[in-house]
Amino acid sequence: MLVLGIETSCDETSVALVNNNDVILNLVYSQIQTHKKFGGIVPEIAAREHLKKLPLLFSQLLKETQIDINEIDGIAVTKGPGLIGALLVGVSFAKGLAIRYNKPLVGVNHIVGHVYANYLAYPELRPPYIVLMVSGGHTLILKVNESMHIKIIGRSVDDAVGEAFDKVARLLGLGYPGGPEIDKLAKEGNPKAFNFPRPKMYDPDYDFSFSGLKTSVLYEIKRLKNAEIEELPIKDLAASAQEAMIDVLLHKTTKAAKDFGIKNIVLAGGVAANSRLREKLAEYTPELNFFIPPLEFCSDNAAMIARAGMTLLESWKNDGLRLEPSPNLFEMIGDEW
Repeated sequence: MLVLGIETSCDETSVALVNNNDVILNLVYSQIQTHKKFGGIVPEIAAREHLKKLPLLFSQLLKETQIDINEIDGIAVTKGPGLIGALLVGVSFAKGLAIRYNKPLVGVNHIVGHVYANYLAYPELRPPYIVLMVSGGHTLILKVNESMHIKIIGRSVDDAVGEAFDKVARLLGLGYPGGPEIDKLAKEGNPKAFNFPRPKMYDPDYDFSFSGLKTSVLYEIKRLKNAEIEELPIKDLAASAQEAMIDVLLHKTTKAAKDFGIKNIVLAGGVAANSRLREKLAEYTPELNFFIPPLEFCSDNAAMIARAGMTLLESWKNDGLRLEPSPNLFEMIGDEW
């Protein structure tokens, strides 16, 4: 099955052609430099950038692949969660193509798309498995019973881990986005230099909390400045804060896997690219199997949307012109994704 994928949920504009589990071409335009000067995503600017770049990327996709658009079997587009203006651009563009070429159109839950990124690297992956979904906007533990049934069993009660990375980076005077900046600095720091808290780590549930960690970093920075030290140990602070976050993520996820008797754990989302997170997985093998998407499929991309959409198209789903984007699809995973 040949599927065209379209992704415009936040600050990446992306189009892709996927044939079964083979990515023919995945084009991604990142707006990060546009938003960097603002210290975060500006929704209206993001939507305008999608509006400018999406038609150009689509033309480039057709030119480079030399595929006649009439040959595709269907179109998959991100329907949410995300920024409503950004989502509207992608959904409207996909609807236009569906009408013009008389193709079935399916809306894909963005979170599920991240899960399905793993099928592009691991075609042999089969449920049941536990998912650690870590991104700028969401930190979730999912239990996948079947390909069409995904249940949220854990979530952050405050900041997502990606937000925590951004806020800690801001406290340390680092740039945006914070995750890559901290990851880079932490490699030269001591993760045991500061004993930052691991909130909710040993609670019986599978939920997370990262706002207290951010506050602890703030107070530690104030304490160090009041002590009139010559130079703030930014590398040690970054490494220690990162270690605390990763410890909680992996403890909760592996606990869920053991509690449910599931050996396979899937990583998904932008924070899955974190090098320390990937490195620490070795501590939990061989009792558990980890599936980690390649770096190019960790951040938002259309290939993952096309692959998830393929599953919907194979079940003869067609949203057609009824498809409407929604920024609040966070809860709608289950059997409704």
